[in-house]
Amino acid sequence: MLVLVLIAATASALSPVDAHAQSLTDAELALEWQVAFTAYDLVEPHGAFPRWGLRRQVSRTISIDVNASIDYVFDAYSNIDNHVGRHALLQRVVNHREYEANGAVVREFTAIENLPVGGLAVPINTHAQQRIYADDHYYETDSWTAPGVITHQLIAFEEVAPGVTRITEYLTFEAEFLLIDYTVTNGVSSHQATLTGMKAAIEAGEF
Repeated sequence: MLVLVLIAATASALSPVDAHAQSLTDAELALEWQVAFTAYDLVEPHGAFPRWGLRRQVSRTISIDVNASIDYVFDAYSNIDNHVGRHALLQRVVNHREYEANGAVVREFTAIENLPVGGLAVPINTHAQQRIYADDHYYETDSWTAPGVITHQLIAFEEVAPGVTRITEYLTFEAEFLLIDYTVTNGVSSHQATLTGMKAAIEAGEF
């Protein structure tokens, strides 16, 4: 699902982040979400992030087959609340808004994740917008995390055999060049763990 990555070299500066992440109310998180996405929307349409000399963009694709019907898998997996406890880092989800736009159900939320840094679990906030296209069995998610880590996701669901659904995650990570390798390695690992955890939960009929 969602990726939150910081390079370990920043560990000495993370104590204030830890306290900040724990102290924010849901209303303050909603405001932080708006600030993040206002800045994000001002830049992204112009493709500025990949052109910045100190930023890099890397894409990866991962998938898994789940022994369950496509509608059941899609409904369970596209509900980010279900990822809590099954995502490698995700602790809770704060939902800000849900509405319909351009043929999609749009969810605006903040994911509180614990990032392992220097042996410590550091809470950090990922501000995300998810767009769910139920009729076509896919959804998109764009997220932003300090210090400027952006993740684009397209999660597609395909029936590959009767009662077997393939989940494919198309992931693109954007970060400063010093962070990109760490971002990609930990992001892919986190998403792969989510796929594995959700597959087990779905096949066990937990939803």
